Amino acid sequence: MAGDPLSGQPLALAAAPGRCLGLAWAAGLALAGWWAPLPAGADQGDMVNPIDARPPGLVVLWERPGRGGKEAVGVYAVSKDANDPEVRQIKVWLELPNNLRVRQETIRCSPSQPMRMSSNGREFILRELNPGGTITSANRLDHQIWWAACYPEQAGKDPAGLAPLARKLGYSGHLLEREQVLPGNTR
Repeated sequence: MAGDPLSGQPLALAAAPGRCLGLAWAAGLALAGWWAPLPAGADQGDMVNPIDARPPGLVVLWERPGRGGKEAVGVYAVSKDANDPEVRQIKVWLELPNNLRVRQETIRCSPSQPMRMSSNGREFILRELNPGGTITSANRLDHQIWWAACYPEQAGKDPAGLAPLARKLGYSGHLLEREQVLPGNTR
């Protein structure tokens, strides 16, 4: 499902013919703020250490050594949508030793259509998820972000171990996972 989470490059997956993966839902969401501002000083060319810029409440989902320092992905600032109780907004922190990106993402927590809506800066990426289903290296980050948004008390836990909880919460574990990539901002 998700390619390299730091580059934002998705892996293409086949979708069912004629299937519109929540386009009406996606089009109705406010897409402003996909890229959040960087920490103070970064806009003036000052080098900011991403670790020092981590916001309060950041839950690090994974961290690994990289060239020149640590790479990390985390989440923070979960908020419920005022118009739809099954929709959440969450900030995703993408950290490299010399680069930092913060994305505002939209998550749908509905048991019938759980979804993560993201962007790589050029395209919108809609991923239908299957909480309680099989977790692989390709979909692990999607599920970690989904669980952190929908059930913050589960943030940072391995989604492979949350299948019994997912079923208890009404997720079948038998949904088909898919991805759809839509054209984004052409600026």
